[in-house]
Amino acid sequence: MYKIDKNMLDEAARRNAIAALEEDIGSGDITARLVSGMCEAEASIITKEDAVVCGTTWVDEIFKQIDPRVEIEWKVKDSDCVTAGQTLCDMSGNARSLLSGERSALNFLQALSGTATRSRYFFRLVEGTSVQLLDTRKTLPGLRLAQKYAVTCGGCLSHRMGLYDGYLIKENHIAACGGIAKAIDEARHLAPEKPIEVEVENLEEFKQALKARPDMIMLDNFSIEDMRTAVDISAGGVLLEASGGVTEATLITIARTGVDYISLGTLTKDLKAIDLSMRLSM
Repeated sequence: MYKIDKNMLDEAARRNAIAALEEDIGSGDITARLVSGMCEAEASIITKEDAVVCGTTWVDEIFKQIDPRVEIEWKVKDSDCVTAGQTLCDMSGNARSLLSGERSALNFLQALSGTATRSRYFFRLVEGTSVQLLDTRKTLPGLRLAQKYAVTCGGCLSHRMGLYDGYLIKENHIAACGGIAKAIDEARHLAPEKPIEVEVENLEEFKQALKARPDMIMLDNFSIEDMRTAVDISAGGVLLEASGGVTEATLITIARTGVDYISLGTLTKDLKAIDLSMRLSM
Protein backbone atom coordinates (compact mmCIF):
# COMPACT_ATOMS: atom_id res chain seq x y z
CA MET A 1 0.00 0.00 0.00
CA TYR A 2 1.08 3.59 -0.60
CA LYS A 3 2.94 5.29 2.25
CA ILE A 4 2.42 9.03 2.74
CA ASP A 5 5.09 10.92 4.66
CA LYS A 6 5.13 14.40 6.19
CA ASN A 7 7.29 15.95 3.47
CA MET A 8 4.82 14.82 0.82
CA LEU A 9 1.92 16.25 2.82
CA ASP A 10 3.64 19.58 3.35
CA GLU A 11 4.44 19.96 -0.35
CA ALA A 12 0.94 18.94 -1.41
CA ALA A 13 -0.59 21.41 1.05
CA ARG A 14 1.67 24.19 -0.24
CA ARG A 15 0.70 23.56 -3.87
CA ASN A 16 -2.99 23.22 -3.01
CA ALA A 17 -2.98 26.42 -0.93
CA ILE A 18 -1.31 28.47 -3.65
CA ALA A 19 -3.84 27.26 -6.23
CA ALA A 20 -6.80 27.86 -3.90
CA LEU A 21 -5.74 31.39 -3.00
CA GLU A 22 -5.07 32.30 -6.61
CA GLU A 23 -8.54 31.07 -7.46
CA ASP A 24 -10.27 32.85 -4.56
CA ILE A 25 -8.31 36.05 -3.94
CA GLY A 26 -6.93 36.69 -7.41
CA SER A 27 -5.83 40.33 -7.67
CA GLY A 28 -6.99 41.07 -4.11
CA ASP A 29 -9.77 40.69 -1.56
CA ILE A 30 -11.73 43.87 -2.12
CA THR A 31 -14.20 43.16 0.71
CA ALA A 32 -11.44 42.69 3.29
CA ARG A 33 -10.20 46.18 2.39
CA LEU A 34 -13.28 47.56 4.10
CA VAL A 35 -11.48 46.72 7.36
CA SER A 36 -8.54 48.81 8.52
CA GLY A 37 -5.19 47.27 7.64
CA MET A 38 -4.06 47.98 11.22
CA CYS A 39 -6.92 46.06 12.82
CA GLU A 40 -6.08 42.90 14.80
CA ALA A 41 -8.62 40.17 15.52
CA GLU A 42 -9.16 36.72 16.97
CA ALA A 43 -11.08 33.83 15.43
CA SER A 44 -12.08 30.25 16.13
CA ILE A 45 -13.06 27.38 13.87
CA ILE A 46 -15.96 25.39 15.31
CA THR A 47 -17.57 22.19 14.07
CA LYS A 48 -21.34 22.06 13.85
CA GLU A 49 -21.45 18.25 13.64
CA ASP A 50 -19.60 15.16 14.83
CA ALA A 51 -16.62 14.39 12.62
CA VAL A 52 -13.13 13.01 12.22
CA VAL A 53 -10.68 15.88 11.77
CA CYS A 54 -8.39 16.10 8.77
CA GLY A 55 -6.75 19.03 7.01
CA THR A 56 -4.90 20.98 9.71
CA THR A 57 -1.79 21.19 7.54
CA TRP A 58 -3.82 22.77 4.72
CA VAL A 59 -5.30 25.39 7.06
CA ASP A 60 -1.82 26.21 8.37
CA GLU A 61 -0.51 26.58 4.83
CA ILE A 62 -3.35 28.87 3.71
CA PHE A 63 -2.56 31.40 6.41
CA LYS A 64 1.19 30.94 5.96
CA GLN A 65 0.78 31.95 2.33
CA ILE A 66 -1.46 34.92 3.18
CA ASP A 67 0.30 36.20 6.30
CA PRO A 68 2.93 34.22 8.25
CA ARG A 69 2.19 36.38 11.31
CA VAL A 70 -1.20 34.73 11.82
CA GLU A 71 -0.98 32.43 14.85
CA ILE A 72 -3.00 29.21 15.01
CA GLU A 73 -3.45 27.15 18.16
CA TRP A 74 -4.93 23.77 17.36
CA LYS A 75 -7.08 22.09 20.01
CA VAL A 76 -7.22 18.88 17.98
CA LYS A 77 -5.07 16.94 15.54
CA ASP A 78 -5.77 15.00 12.37
CA SER A 79 -7.60 11.68 13.03
CA ASP A 80 -9.25 13.02 16.22
CA CYS A 81 -12.98 12.48 16.69
CA VAL A 82 -14.83 15.69 17.55
CA THR A 83 -18.40 16.49 18.54
CA ALA A 84 -20.79 19.21 17.43
CA GLY A 85 -19.98 22.56 19.03
CA GLN A 86 -16.34 21.74 19.67
CA THR A 87 -13.64 24.33 18.93
CA LEU A 88 -10.99 22.98 16.57
CA CYS A 89 -8.57 25.90 16.73
CA ASP A 90 -8.10 29.49 17.88
CA MET A 91 -6.41 32.06 15.65
CA SER A 92 -5.12 35.58 16.04
CA GLY A 93 -3.62 38.12 13.67
CA ASN A 94 -4.41 40.80 11.16
CA ALA A 95 -8.16 40.97 10.59
CA ARG A 96 -7.81 41.29 6.82
CA SER A 97 -5.61 38.19 6.70
CA LEU A 98 -8.06 36.14 8.78
CA LEU A 99 -10.99 37.20 6.62
CA SER A 100 -9.19 36.58 3.32
CA GLY A 101 -8.12 33.07 4.30
CA GLU A 102 -11.38 31.98 5.87
CA ARG A 103 -13.11 30.34 2.91
CA SER A 104 -10.10 28.57 1.43
CA ALA A 105 -9.06 27.23 4.83
CA LEU A 106 -12.55 25.98 5.61
CA ASN A 107 -12.92 24.42 2.17
CA PHE A 108 -9.92 22.19 2.77
CA LEU A 109 -10.82 21.36 6.37
CA GLN A 110 -14.46 20.61 5.51
CA ALA A 111 -13.68 18.41 2.50
CA LEU A 112 -10.83 16.44 4.06
CA SER A 113 -12.65 15.98 7.36
CA GLY A 114 -15.62 14.76 5.32
CA THR A 115 -13.43 12.16 3.63
CA ALA A 116 -11.89 11.08 6.94
CA THR A 117 -15.30 10.86 8.61
CA ARG A 118 -16.74 8.69 5.85
CA SER A 119 -13.66 6.47 5.91
CA ARG A 120 -13.95 6.03 9.69
CA TYR A 121 -17.60 5.06 9.28
CA PHE A 122 -16.75 2.24 6.86
CA PHE A 123 -13.70 1.24 8.91
CA ARG A 124 -15.92 0.69 11.93
CA LEU A 125 -18.37 -1.39 9.90
CA VAL A 126 -15.73 -4.09 9.37
CA GLU A 127 -14.16 -4.00 12.82
CA GLY A 128 -13.86 -7.53 14.12
CA THR A 129 -12.98 -8.94 10.71
CA SER A 130 -9.50 -9.34 9.24
CA VAL A 131 -10.23 -7.35 6.09
CA GLN A 132 -8.70 -3.95 5.36
CA LEU A 133 -10.41 -1.26 3.32
CA LEU A 134 -8.70 0.48 0.40
CA ASP A 135 -9.40 3.72 -1.42
CA THR A 136 -9.28 4.13 -5.21
CA ARG A 137 -8.18 6.79 -7.71
CA LYS A 138 -11.72 8.25 -7.72
CA THR A 139 -10.59 11.46 -6.04
CA LEU A 140 -11.24 15.17 -6.54
CA PRO A 141 -8.92 16.55 -9.26
CA GLY A 142 -5.87 18.17 -7.68
CA LEU A 143 -6.57 16.67 -4.25
CA ARG A 144 -5.36 13.10 -4.82
CA LEU A 145 -2.78 12.98 -2.05
CA ALA A 146 -4.89 15.11 0.30
CA GLN A 147 -7.89 12.81 0.06
CA LYS A 148 -5.81 9.66 0.28
CA TYR A 149 -4.23 11.03 3.43
CA ALA A 150 -7.73 11.73 4.77
CA VAL A 151 -8.67 8.11 4.10
CA THR A 152 -5.80 6.98 6.33
CA CYS A 153 -6.95 9.41 9.04
CA GLY A 154 -10.22 7.51 8.97
CA GLY A 155 -8.47 4.18 9.52
CA CYS A 156 -8.48 2.80 5.97
CA LEU A 157 -5.52 2.28 3.63
CA SER A 158 -4.29 4.14 0.59
CA HIS A 159 -3.99 2.01 -2.55
CA ARG A 160 -1.61 3.08 -5.31
CA MET A 161 -1.32 6.85 -5.71
CA GLY A 162 -1.56 6.89 -9.49
CA LEU A 163 -0.72 5.05 -12.67
CA TYR A 164 3.01 5.23 -11.96
CA ASP A 165 3.60 3.46 -8.63
CA GLY A 166 1.91 0.11 -9.15
CA TYR A 167 0.41 -2.09 -11.85
CA LEU A 168 -3.32 -2.73 -12.01
CA ILE A 169 -3.77 -4.91 -15.07
CA LYS A 170 -7.41 -4.78 -16.19
CA GLU A 171 -9.54 -6.34 -18.90
CA ASN A 172 -8.38 -4.06 -21.73
CA HIS A 173 -4.72 -4.40 -20.77
CA ILE A 174 -5.09 -8.19 -20.76
CA ALA A 175 -6.75 -8.19 -24.18
CA ALA A 176 -4.09 -5.90 -25.66
CA CYS A 177 -1.24 -7.98 -24.22
CA GLY A 178 -2.66 -11.31 -25.36
CA GLY A 179 -3.58 -12.82 -22.02
CA ILE A 180 -3.14 -12.63 -18.27
CA ALA A 181 0.18 -14.46 -18.08
CA LYS A 182 1.71 -12.41 -20.89
CA ALA A 183 0.59 -9.14 -19.28
CA ILE A 184 2.10 -10.10 -15.92
CA ASP A 185 5.35 -11.29 -17.54
CA GLU A 186 5.68 -8.01 -19.42
CA ALA A 187 5.03 -6.01 -16.25
CA ARG A 188 7.82 -7.87 -14.45
CA HIS A 189 10.14 -7.22 -17.38
CA LEU A 190 9.40 -3.48 -17.59
CA ALA A 191 9.43 -2.62 -13.87
CA PRO A 192 10.28 -5.57 -11.64
CA GLU A 193 10.33 -3.36 -8.54
CA LYS A 194 6.67 -2.32 -8.92
CA PRO A 195 3.83 -4.32 -7.29
CA ILE A 196 1.59 -6.15 -9.74
CA GLU A 197 -2.15 -6.54 -9.35
CA VAL A 198 -4.39 -8.12 -11.96
CA GLU A 199 -8.18 -7.85 -12.23
CA VAL A 200 -10.19 -10.98 -12.99
CA GLU A 201 -13.90 -11.36 -13.68
CA ASN A 202 -14.51 -15.06 -13.08
CA LEU A 203 -12.95 -18.14 -11.49
CA GLU A 204 -11.34 -19.33 -14.72
CA GLU A 205 -9.46 -16.05 -15.08
CA PHE A 206 -8.64 -16.23 -11.37
CA LYS A 207 -6.96 -19.62 -11.82
CA GLN A 208 -4.94 -18.25 -14.76
CA ALA A 209 -3.83 -15.27 -12.70
CA LEU A 210 -2.93 -17.43 -9.72
CA LYS A 211 -0.55 -19.49 -11.85
CA ALA A 212 1.22 -16.30 -12.98
CA ARG A 213 1.73 -15.28 -9.32
CA PRO A 214 1.06 -11.53 -9.21
CA ASP A 215 1.29 -9.73 -5.88
CA MET A 216 -2.48 -9.28 -5.69
CA ILE A 217 -5.58 -10.36 -7.57
CA MET A 218 -8.67 -8.17 -7.76
CA LEU A 219 -11.95 -10.09 -7.78
CA ASP A 220 -14.16 -7.82 -9.87
CA ASN A 221 -17.89 -8.16 -9.20
CA PHE A 222 -17.52 -11.75 -7.96
CA SER A 223 -20.48 -13.39 -6.27
CA ILE A 224 -20.06 -14.15 -2.56
CA GLU A 225 -19.87 -17.87 -3.36
CA ASP A 226 -17.14 -17.34 -5.96
CA MET A 227 -15.20 -15.11 -3.56
CA ARG A 228 -15.20 -17.89 -0.98
CA THR A 229 -14.08 -20.36 -3.64
CA ALA A 230 -11.24 -18.04 -4.71
CA VAL A 231 -10.12 -17.72 -1.08
CA ASP A 232 -10.11 -21.51 -0.72
CA ILE A 233 -8.20 -22.06 -3.97
CA SER A 234 -5.64 -19.40 -3.12
CA ALA A 235 -5.12 -20.63 0.45
CA GLY A 236 -3.14 -17.50 1.26
CA GLY A 237 -0.87 -17.82 -1.74
CA VAL A 238 -1.67 -14.34 -3.05
CA LEU A 239 -3.39 -11.26 -1.65
CA LEU A 240 -7.02 -10.93 -2.72
CA GLU A 241 -8.98 -7.71 -3.19
CA ALA A 242 -12.75 -7.58 -3.66
CA SER A 243 -14.03 -4.73 -5.79
CA GLY A 244 -17.11 -3.62 -7.68
CA GLY A 245 -20.66 -3.31 -6.45
CA VAL A 246 -19.67 -3.08 -2.80
CA THR A 247 -22.34 -1.40 -0.66
CA GLU A 248 -23.01 -0.94 3.03
CA ALA A 249 -25.44 -3.85 2.79
CA THR A 250 -22.88 -6.26 1.30
CA LEU A 251 -19.70 -5.03 2.99
CA ILE A 252 -19.75 -7.29 6.05
CA THR A 253 -20.67 -10.38 4.04
CA ILE A 254 -17.77 -9.72 1.66
CA ALA A 255 -15.40 -9.10 4.57
CA ARG A 256 -16.29 -12.50 6.03
CA THR A 257 -15.38 -14.39 2.84
CA GLY A 258 -11.72 -14.18 3.82
CA VAL A 259 -10.49 -11.69 1.21
CA ASP A 260 -7.62 -9.50 2.37
CA TYR A 261 -8.88 -6.17 1.04
CA ILE A 262 -12.03 -4.46 -0.15
CA SER A 263 -11.69 -1.34 -2.32
CA LEU A 264 -14.32 1.38 -2.08
CA GLY A 265 -14.59 4.34 -4.43
CA THR A 266 -17.22 5.81 -2.12
CA LEU A 267 -14.57 6.76 0.45
CA THR A 268 -13.42 9.65 -1.72
CA LYS A 269 -15.97 10.26 -4.47
CA ASP A 270 -19.19 10.42 -2.43
CA LEU A 271 -18.02 13.38 -0.41
CA LYS A 272 -20.16 15.21 2.15
CA ALA A 273 -18.26 18.17 3.56
CA ILE A 274 -18.36 18.66 7.32
CA ASP A 275 -20.26 21.75 8.49
CA LEU A 276 -17.70 24.11 10.05
CA SER A 277 -17.69 27.81 10.75
CA MET A 278 -15.12 30.45 11.60
CA ARG A 279 -16.17 33.05 14.16
CA LEU A 280 -14.23 36.29 14.31
CA SER A 281 -14.04 38.78 17.18
CA MET A 282 -12.30 42.14 17.37
